Amino acid sequence: MMKIRKHLQLIHDMEFHNVSERRLNLEQVHDRIVRFMSLDPHANYNFMIGTDCQVHAGHTTMITGVVIQREGKGAWACYRQVVIPRELKSIKEKLSLETSYSEEVALFFGGERKKQMEDIVLPFVYKGASFEAYIDVDAGTDPAVSKTAAYVAEMVLRVEAMGMKARLKPEAIVASSYANRHSKKPYRFTANDVVEQ
Repeated sequence: MMKIRKHLQLIHDMEFHNVSERRLNLEQVHDRIVRFMSLDPHANYNFMIGTDCQVHAGHTTMITGVVIQREGKGAWACYRQVVIPRELKSIKEKLSLETSYSEEVALFFGGERKKQMEDIVLPFVYKGASFEAYIDVDAGTDPAVSKTAAYVAEMVLRVEAMGMKARLKPEAIVASSYANRHSKKPYRFTANDVVEQ
């Protein structure tokens, strides 16, 4: 008789949350960003995506933050969660997956969607308005301080290949601050998260 083993499954929903809303899809996230920017088209905007991971007992939580910052005048932000049912040990694997999840979300905001955001500020560029898009890579460049330094060049090339700018620590605030705050909580698995094999 074969023994049935129970395994935790990968949780990879494309749902975003913040303090006031839950279960937003990417189209709704884009709508919120456009609405936020339209309130003040004369401003300077930074559109930032970044992912942080935390290893917990039996799983690793990945949080990807999406932030539109109106410089000096607030921000709108949300995040999504991916739960990997194992403890990631390799620094390179963690950093590579963090970058991959940021890129996965960034792909949605390319092309027409990015143009729509740029078009909001375009009429006011000569009056000082601006729009910049970044992927925050949760890595530092000093090998004496950061174990991730050896992989920085590879991650930056990946981001730039997508046509976005990469930001590293300490500027990578979405990954190292916003996403980090949410990744520290362990995921509470339910019976629905367990599969039998």
